[in-house]
Amino acid sequence: MLTSSKDSLDVKELELLITRIQEGNTSQYSLIVKAFQQPIYRYCYRLLANKQDAEDAVQDILVKAYQSLHQYKRAENFSAWLYRIAYNHCLNLLRKRRVHKQVMRIIRWETQSASPEQELDNRLYNPSLAVALSQLSPEERSMLVMRVFEEQTYAEMSEILKIRPNALIKRMNRIKQKVRKVMKSEEEEIDWREQKLPMNTKI
Repeated sequence: MLTSSKDSLDVKELELLITRIQEGNTSQYSLIVKAFQQPIYRYCYRLLANKQDAEDAVQDILVKAYQSLHQYKRAENFSAWLYRIAYNHCLNLLRKRRVHKQVMRIIRWETQSASPEQELDNRLYNPSLAVALSQLSPEERSMLVMRVFEEQTYAEMSEILKIRPNALIKRMNRIKQKVRKVMKSEEEEIDWREQKLPMNTKI
């Protein structure tokens, strides 16, 4: 999937750019950064649930990609190759701080004017969804982010995760059921708490 930030680089242009970088024209890597920084940040942000951690992660991921670019082969999909680096990096961070056992906080990216990504985040913000996401494993959360938020196809996810599309579909169905179950329980709990408020309580 190509997002708006990557539309200026088609596949052929991207491959030629990578070839030039591999041949020593390292200053061209700034174009890779410009093209992929935003989508990779968005992916990290939704996984790590923290703006500063996501910004730090993006820098680390792009540095790792630069250092490993000589290993990239043209037969691969570069976007999938880069997302695989991001996936492994974020999962390592999640495991280290055990963030999947904490309630996930969805943090809005503060800017003067709302970007399309911000508007999407605002529409998707839901307390019960945040709780449901917090109860997923890092692997489950990453898959859900790729499929639902980043709108990756199962073919693209298969390249990133090295899992067959059919197996991904089955796992995604189980993840969706898990999220729906938690969200339904959480919403019922919220309703129950509201009903228990004293009659004279002002809201």
